Amino acid sequence: MLADRVLPLSGVHNFRDYGGYAVEGGGRLRDGILWRSAHHAEAADDDLTAIDGLGIETIIDLRGDDEREMHPCRRSENFAGRVLFAGGATAGLAPHLQAAVGAIDAATARARMIDTYAGMPYRPALVATLRLYLAALAEYDAPSLVHCVAGKDRTGFAVAIVHRLLGVHEDDLMHDYLLTNTAGKVEERVAQGAAHIRARYGSEIQDEAVRAIMSVNPVYLDAALATVRRDHGDIPGYAEAVLNFTPEMREAMIDRLVV
Repeated sequence: MLADRVLPLSGVHNFRDYGGYAVEGGGRLRDGILWRSAHHAEAADDDLTAIDGLGIETIIDLRGDDEREMHPCRRSENFAGRVLFAGGATAGLAPHLQAAVGAIDAATARARMIDTYAGMPYRPALVATLRLYLAALAEYDAPSLVHCVAGKDRTGFAVAIVHRLLGVHEDDLMHDYLLTNTAGKVEERVAQGAAHIRARYGSEIQDEAVRAIMSVNPVYLDAALATVRRDHGDIPGYAEAVLNFTPEMREAMIDRLVV
């Protein structure tokens, strides 16, 4: 199942299909239409050719303006689709970088990741782009891709929201989130993250802390979803109140993505 989901690329990490899951009430998500990944700043030419073959027409970039300027994504010359993002700065910090400040141990790293996720449902730049993301899924009947920097934190939260809105069981939702820990070149991704973190903050951060930051953990996503449920009761309530996602949009998204 994992091998079928993951598109093996040399310069783009964690590129995979998040469709195919069964949904409540019968049916399942379409295959080959819902894609997620890390950023494409280091995509090789062969990677771009492979991505072209997926027929992606909409890319949702969850990064802030400063992140996009620092690491612009490569796009194929053949790409003629739309790239959606909302204006707004993120102080240049993806969630995993936000959690990495200082010479920390693994326990501190996990605690910071939990705190970061707990605030994720209200990050302004993320909320604004999530609105575009959900509207696109309701409107366009063509393959799409959602990504951030590492493709695991903001992307993981975004995909979890979509999964629940479409009726994916919470066990499968968490299963898909945790695939980040096994999909593709995991050790290479962790090593790249370690180099980036240490270049920014110094070499003192422990290896175990880096791994805690560059991995995903059920308690991280649970922290974000706990905020949603505390304030809005459930994910559809959050989507309607915060992400401007109407019941009519949800019906349209289900019609397009569930078979």
